[in-house]
Amino acid sequence: MKSTTRNSGPASRTPTPQTATVRRSALADRSTSTALIATFAALIAACSLLTGPAVSGVPITLQTFAVLLAGVVLGPWRGAGAVLLYIAVGLAGLPVFAGGKSGVVMLAGPTVGYLIAFPLAAALAGWWIHRARAGQWRALAAHAGLAVAAATIVIYSIGVPVLSARVGIPLSKAFLGNLVYLPLDAVKAALAAIVGLSVLRAFPQLARAK
Repeated sequence: MKSTTRNSGPASRTPTPQTATVRRSALADRSTSTALIATFAALIAACSLLTGPAVSGVPITLQTFAVLLAGVVLGPWRGAGAVLLYIAVGLAGLPVFAGGKSGVVMLAGPTVGYLIAFPLAAALAGWWIHRARAGQWRALAAHAGLAVAAATIVIYSIGVPVLSARVGIPLSKAFLGNLVYLPLDAVKAALAAIVGLSVLRAFPQLARAK
């Protein structure tokens, strides 16, 4: 009588429908994340090119609005990823920095501290607001205000000292010179919080994203 052996071939390792669904979902999430990061990197670039007059060596742009918005909407990792992609594209040679500037020469410029601070600010804003639960909109609103305020402080805390060192002026003078930006930056931060909350209300799944 012939013995019966168990089939341990490839058929036994065929993915179950549940496993296939999970894999498709993970792939869709990665594709969505990539698209969102690229979209917000492009938004930051566009806002950076809308340049006003320079004060104390730093041009006025909507750059910080877009950076903070990326953090609020995308969360810490994807928000920082969008900013880093924007910076990488600019350093690679595309004219996406303020005033249409580009290239690694920006690393030697007076505003490099702000570029360093941007991904950190986006990550902080994203981490702070995404600690709140998606359905608790009052909590989200409070978190959004605190998040963009803290992120703005990070930008100033890194950008101004580097500007002082690169230009060769006292730190106190650099901070005083940058105070003219504070009212406008406060408005941009508030707008980033308001617009970001509106996006999260329209797409609550983003509030659960990392």
